[in-house]
Amino acid sequence: MNQNIAQKLPHLTLGNAAPGFLELRTGNLGVRLATTQAELEAAQALRYRVFYEERGAKPDEATLASKRDHDTFDSIADHLLVVDHDLGEGPESVVGTYRLIRQEAAAQIGHFYSEDEYDISALKGFSGRKLELGRSCTASAYRNRSVMQLLWRGIAAYVFHHQIDIMFGCASLSGTNPDELAEELTYLTLHHRAPASIRPRALPERYVEMSRLSPEAINPKQALMRLPPLIKGYLRLGGVVGDGAVIDNQFNTTDIAIIVQTDLVTEKYYRHYERESR
Repeated sequence: MNQNIAQKLPHLTLGNAAPGFLELRTGNLGVRLATTQAELEAAQALRYRVFYEERGAKPDEATLASKRDHDTFDSIADHLLVVDHDLGEGPESVVGTYRLIRQEAAAQIGHFYSEDEYDISALKGFSGRKLELGRSCTASAYRNRSVMQLLWRGIAAYVFHHQIDIMFGCASLSGTNPDELAEELTYLTLHHRAPASIRPRALPERYVEMSRLSPEAINPKQALMRLPPLIKGYLRLGGVVGDGAVIDNQFNTTDIAIIVQTDLVTEKYYRHYERESR
C-alpha cells in the first residue's frame, strides 16, 4: 500500500464489531460496520430478500424458516452496512451490506469462503495482507451509483486501517447456463485475466471453461456493458479474474474469481476525502 497516502488519511477505528467505527455520511445515507447482533441479522435478512426472493436462490429448511441468509463465516466476518437514517437509527435502517473477511478471521475457520469453489494457493502465497469480499447486495430502491460509491468508500477506509494489500472474492453473473454468458465470460478471460503468480483456478470438479467464443466473435464493448455493475466496478479498479468459472446452483449464478490490488482503491478514497476537506 502507498504509505504516503496512508499517512494523509483520517484515522478510523475499525475492526470486528468495533464500537469506535467512524461512519461516513452522504446526506441521509451512511456506511459503517455492524456493531450489534440485531444489525447483523438485518444484513442477513436483506441478503435473504435479495438472493432468495428476488434472484431465485434455493433455501434449505433452516434458511427458509429464519428468512435470513447466513453461514459459518458470518460469525468471524466484519459486516459493512449502508444505512438510511430517514428509516430510523436501528436495524430497520440497513439497506446495503458487504461481508469482509480478513486473513486472520479466515484462519479461525481454517479457510476462506472462496476455497469452496477455487484453488487460491497461488493467491495465499502472495506476501501482502489479504481481504475476502462477498455477500454484497443492496435493497432494490438503493441500487444506484451513489450507494455503490458509498460502499466503496467504506471498503477503502477499512482497507487503509487494516493495511490490506490485495482483495479477492467470488463475483456472480446471473444464471447457471454458461453458454448464455459466453460473450461476457470470454471477454473477461481475454481482457482481464490475472497474472499466474496470483491467479485462482476453479476446482477441477467444478471447473467451467470461460473462453467459449473466438476473440473475433465477441464485441468487447457490448460484453462489458452486459456485465453486472459490481463486476464492472471491480474492473474499473484494475480487477482481474481467475481461471475458470463455477456454477452455483443454490444461488442460481455463474461465479468468477476476482482479485483487486488495493492501491487504486485507496488512492480514489484519498482524493475524495481531500476534496471534502477543501
